[in-house]
Amino acid sequence: MGVKKKSTAREYAEAFALAILLALTVRTFVVQAFKIPSGSMIPTLSIGDHILVNKFIYGIKMPFTDWVMVPISQPKRGDVIVFKYPEDESKDFIKRVVGLPGDVVEVRDKAVYVNDTLADTSHTQHTDPTVHPDRRDNFGPVTVPPGAYFVMGDNRDQSLDSRFWGFVKEQKIRGKAFLIYWSWDGADSWVRWSRIGRMIH
Repeated sequence: MGVKKKSTAREYAEAFALAILLALTVRTFVVQAFKIPSGSMIPTLSIGDHILVNKFIYGIKMPFTDWVMVPISQPKRGDVIVFKYPEDESKDFIKRVVGLPGDVVEVRDKAVYVNDTLADTSHTQHTDPTVHPDRRDNFGPVTVPPGAYFVMGDNRDQSLDSRFWGFVKEQKIRGKAFLIYWSWDGADSWVRWSRIGRMIH
């Protein structure tokens, strides 16, 4: 008995459906693309950078929820993470992890201390030499609660971060940024080739 041959239209439809399913699976569990809309992470990330985020590294989540089904690892100090903005979860923010659960974080005249030790500043910048008495330049000390993280932008004088709206809950973290796959200078409408393929540290 001969095998009935599928129609060309059906073959294309099945291939298209499979491609969509694979793309959704990858986006949900493994890697997702994001665009940098602000300068809060300069010099690490620039406005117009398009980045890839590893959603698998911290655990596998139940689709469409914040529940981690399979924990894998936890964020470390220095990780650049994407998370749901605590004051509006429809927005995604990207910042660097400064304080882990249990850490004591304090800002003294712009200098950041974690557990009374000066934090790494190799990736940060200050654009305003003036030291303000408010929480931008003098903050804390605060103790990071269990299951939460203290995050800051690398552009310290121009970042809306944990100094202003508090901690990031672990279950609200989408993943770790790891690669710039495209970069476009919106002002000049020009591709920044030197940034493409750059790993995010």
